[in-house]
Amino acid sequence: MKDWQDRASALYNGEFRPMFIGGKWCESGSGAVIEARNPANGALLATVPRGNARDIDAAVSAARAAFEGPWSKFTPFERQALLLDIAERFEAEWDRLCLSDTLDMGMPIQRTLANRRRVLGMLRFYAGQAVSIHGQTIPNSFPGEIYSSTVREPIGVVGAIIPWNAPIAGSIWKIAPAIATGCTVILKPSEEASLTVLMIARIMQEAGLPDGVLNIVTGLGAEAGAALAEHPGVDKIVFTGSTTTGQAIARAATGNLKRVSLELGGKSPVIVCRDADIEKAVPVAAMAVFANSGQICIAGSRLFVAREIHDEFLRRVADYASNLRIGHGIDTDTDIGPIISARQAERVETYLSVGASEGAKLLTGGSRATGPELSGGHYIQPTVFGGVTDEMRIAREEIFGPVISALPFDSLDEVVTRANATPYGLAAGVF
Repeated sequence: MKDWQDRASALYNGEFRPMFIGGKWCESGSGAVIEARNPANGALLATVPRGNARDIDAAVSAARAAFEGPWSKFTPFERQALLLDIAERFEAEWDRLCLSDTLDMGMPIQRTLANRRRVLGMLRFYAGQAVSIHGQTIPNSFPGEIYSSTVREPIGVVGAIIPWNAPIAGSIWKIAPAIATGCTVILKPSEEASLTVLMIARIMQEAGLPDGVLNIVTGLGAEAGAALAEHPGVDKIVFTGSTTTGQAIARAATGNLKRVSLELGGKSPVIVCRDADIEKAVPVAAMAVFANSGQICIAGSRLFVAREIHDEFLRRVADYASNLRIGHGIDTDTDIGPIISARQAERVETYLSVGASEGAKLLTGGSRATGPELSGGHYIQPTVFGGVTDEMRIAREEIFGPVISALPFDSLDEVVTRANATPYGLAAGVF
């Protein structure tokens, strides 16, 4: 752990980190800032600009100029080569990127490090797409010598908004496809976790990405995010986050009928049948929720268990949960890190109270995790509720915390119907 502590103290020490517009590092037009604090202990990591509509205007102008300027002359091969170079630089700085994510949003360092293959794979996949996208010729039935074909062209300026729970992967999901297709990007990271995204901008600039192709505007969702979603100079908006915010973004996009891609909330089911291998199923079913302290959109937070094995399975899941180690993300022995903020921790606590008041049976956890080593942080015990019914709020609403709602079932037809009886989507698991 000491090695990571030493690296952490060298990475962030409370200084100001500017945002990135048109290839320049700059303050917000207002001069206002947001504090970035470590959710593990409340320590100030850095300050970042509190961007607003004026900064979004500047970023859109820079992105448009780049799209219509030198970037438009880049061939598919050149865009591919650029993405491959970025991937090499990511690989060289992987430990530093992971440490930044862990400090800024709390994910245990062992988990951030484990995303290496996934993130580098995405970069190299999109590099391949740069030279693989093409139109098609179409047989024409009109009389005469008529030739028909389609051509795929970049959409233009893309506005991207990401949440705080996975800044490295979330950034690459948005930036790399835009680079591959010849678009330009304005990325608005969550105000809860902006530091790693700024590091990514620096890596891409050093790789030779032309000015204005990538712009990072830090700020609040209600100010910078809303301005980006409704800006008439943005051709497409892509968003990952809550369903409520996604609905607001979809409404804002109607102003100029910009294209929209949304990945929203989840209340994913995990189904454990009576013939499941319990030894294998218990840790996976548990960590489907407890990984990243439940702050994952695809978390398998509804655990359906066949009635014949229900009691034994829940006992084992509860035992597994109670033995998980809670602590700072930079401790390599940590299983459960902090919740991102005091506000989110309070929200999770509300659901813990709701579950108890609705009659669910608390099997383990159910409260804040405290202790001298957790002082100043936002920690919730991994929690398992049994005796849950489909109508309870903890079974219907996305909690975004380390909370399992377990429900028994009697037949496959029944459980499939119940598993699908949700307004959410995204994921499911079956044992």
